[in-house]
Amino acid sequence: MALVSYELEDGIAVLTLSRPEKRNAMSDAMLNDLGAAVDRAAKEAKAAVLAAKGDHFCAGLDLKEQVEKSVMEGIAGSRSWHAVFSRIQRGAIPYFAALHGAVVGGGLELAAAAHVRVADANTHFALPEAQRGIFVGGGGSVNVARLMGVARMVDMMLTGRVLSAEEAERYGVVNYVTESGGARAKAMELARIAACNAPLSNYAVINALPRIHDSGYDEGLFFESMIATLTQVTPDAQERLRAFLDKKAPRLAIPAERGGGA
Repeated sequence: MALVSYELEDGIAVLTLSRPEKRNAMSDAMLNDLGAAVDRAAKEAKAAVLAAKGDHFCAGLDLKEQVEKSVMEGIAGSRSWHAVFSRIQRGAIPYFAALHGAVVGGGLELAAAAHVRVADANTHFALPEAQRGIFVGGGGSVNVARLMGVARMVDMMLTGRVLSAEEAERYGVVNYVTESGGARAKAMELARIAACNAPLSNYAVINALPRIHDSGYDEGLFFESMIATLTQVTPDAQERLRAFLDKKAPRLAIPAERGGGA
């Protein structure tokens, strides 16, 4: 039985962690299944959703498996996490994470590899590695730190601080907070919207923006000019631009005014 189930719904790949009896702790076998699902999604989906069965998204690394590894096996294992997560981050399709329950340690590292994160109101986030005598090994020192900032990550790792969904939203860890039980539906809604974008634009957003952010100022602007021009001259872009100019494309969905009052 696969530890990560795979479904394709209207062009949206749904990758579901399926080890609920272990709070979806990430074992080597689950990581291998996740990698296979990611590779399949790259071939046939326009967007993807990361979800999980049971009461928790992912409680982190399978520690029982970890303590039995040698130093070199541990390094190889960490690099395997990096390889799979990189295929999520730097692939051709956007990933939306539907989070609930525990998003802890390696679970937060996995969530950080997605491009957009949606959390149920009951979700909590933690990085307890220091309390276990270890360190993040699934890309967290890069990806989680970029989301919340180094100082906040240091605080969480040193003190064992646990964030609520609302605090995680304020920290920039999650993009949306829903009512309890609503994260998957919201993630699917967002994935369907993204799947309608031009594939090259999606590719540029998830691959060019992080690299521009990491580059120097002038280099970033030069790179931006190249990517902007590349996307604009494609037949897909030309068709979409003409539809907009001819008023055949949908306009922006502007949020209703809050508060009101005369």
